[in-house]
Amino acid sequence: MRTATLGPAQREQALAAMAERELDVLVVGAGVVGAGTALDAVTRGLATGIVEARDWASGTSSRSSKLIHGGLRYLEMLDFALVREALKERGLLLEKLAPHLVKPVPFLYPLQHKGWERLYAGSGVAMYDAMSVSSGHGRGLPTHRHLTRRHALRVAPCLRKDALVGALQYYDAQMDDARYVATLVRTAAAYGAHAASRARVVGFLREGERVVGARVQDVEGGGEYEIRAKQVVNATGVWTDDTQGLIAERGQFHVRASKGIHLVVPKDRIHSSTGLILRTEKSVLFVIPWGRHWIVGTTDTDWNLDKAHPAASSADIDYLLEHVNSVLAVPLTRDDVEGVYAGLRPLLAGESDATSKLSREHTVAHPVPGMVVVAGGKYTTYRVMAKDAVDEAVHGLDQRVAACVTEDVPLLGAEGYHALWNGRARMAARAGLHVARVEHLLNRYGTLAEEVLDLIESDPGLGAPLAAADDYLRAEIVYAASHEGARHLDDVLTRRTRIAIETFDRGTRSARECAELMAPVLGWDAGQVDREVEHYEKRVEAERESQRQPDDLTADAARLGAPDIVPL
Repeated sequence: MRTATLGPAQREQALAAMAERELDVLVVGAGVVGAGTALDAVTRGLATGIVEARDWASGTSSRSSKLIHGGLRYLEMLDFALVREALKERGLLLEKLAPHLVKPVPFLYPLQHKGWERLYAGSGVAMYDAMSVSSGHGRGLPTHRHLTRRHALRVAPCLRKDALVGALQYYDAQMDDARYVATLVRTAAAYGAHAASRARVVGFLREGERVVGARVQDVEGGGEYEIRAKQVVNATGVWTDDTQGLIAERGQFHVRASKGIHLVVPKDRIHSSTGLILRTEKSVLFVIPWGRHWIVGTTDTDWNLDKAHPAASSADIDYLLEHVNSVLAVPLTRDDVEGVYAGLRPLLAGESDATSKLSREHTVAHPVPGMVVVAGGKYTTYRVMAKDAVDEAVHGLDQRVAACVTEDVPLLGAEGYHALWNGRARMAARAGLHVARVEHLLNRYGTLAEEVLDLIESDPGLGAPLAAADDYLRAEIVYAASHEGARHLDDVLTRRTRIAIETFDRGTRSARECAELMAPVLGWDAGQVDREVEHYEKRVEAERESQRQPDDLTADAARLGAPDIVPL
């Protein structure tokens, strides 16, 4: 079984190795595009490094709608090429690259007009299914079906009877976006890439006009490294313009940030066996199944305030509640909301003033010798963006380089997943766990679940669930720090697990237990455990306060009331 460990020792080794010998490609930014770019480059045989200022996927790539989808609404915009490309990628992920992480999810689209709407929407969904099958990777999902109002209400009893005259049901896919990125980084490391989080680029190395590397600050240790590379790829998403500013180059395009917020509510608040997709006056609204919860989102508004911690205002929350309640028989209230998260989409500016109309397509540019910039795009098409970025970087290398192979490189945990899934009852009996626990592990780690079970075998106490977040085992917290590059409590509660949005206390009741589990792995003393817990509690309180504010400006000011970096 191929694996890779991203613990504290491996991080130090990666920084030292990158500073010691010139790389072929240095990737800046470890969101989904940056992580995908590192995997693409290293699997072509290139000496590759990737650095991230904070944690893997700590920006946009952990705050999405968690969907892998073709983008039905782009059909309405007649953007057939984008939909076809996304549907091919969706099929690849489901069938071959990450079947343990990407799962089918059904959606119900309520029809509100008789006759023409069923014909119009039905033809669009039929085309969506046909394009999926024609991509060669779409046979794993059921095709759409037309439902009467009575049938639709049986499938989704939560809907008001007067909210629909019938419905369509179709399938897309979903994943845990932050977990997916962490797995991408580990896969790149398994093939030889050097990866370091909490490593911030503070400047670029130049020889004349050419970029020949980067100055990287170790945010944890305080040192600074000069990392030389033949090509640097800027994959920093909404920070693209800021990163370009370090070489006094704004680039050939501008990236605008669009804020999307999501609410998380318990499963029993919405009685339905299917997700929902609803039209709003500005965009679409999803109600997405998420384990024992629902995700409701999203908004689409311009954002030009703090990029690291976009804030959801009271107005944002009211907007989502108002729109979802327009079709629900039992309305949601503020008291039903367990979690709220806000993310920023990196959109290519120029086509329109309205962020919902800005391009979801991506662009790759070579603004100065030695520097490639990749921006825009959709999570679903990250692999194509990565391929295009590395293709562009290869033009600047004086060597023959193999073509992209990532279409045939499964992520860690994928190979053998179906076989382990079939034997999950035996795994559960061997580990002394309920089979539902083993299913949970297999759908988060794939075959790497065996590494988590090894931790439990060596310390049976790690097989117990967390006291205040019993969806997760104590072993998963240790594993996040020892194998997945988690450096701080926030990394574990917000991204390696989703406790921060899946519990009404936002993870504060689990904070100390998790910090104490991480401490031996990361070398924390009692004082550092206290600082980690205090920092996390202040972050949660700042987020709660921001969500009580009436608008973006006041919400942003409230969110910035919490310190950004945990003191060591």
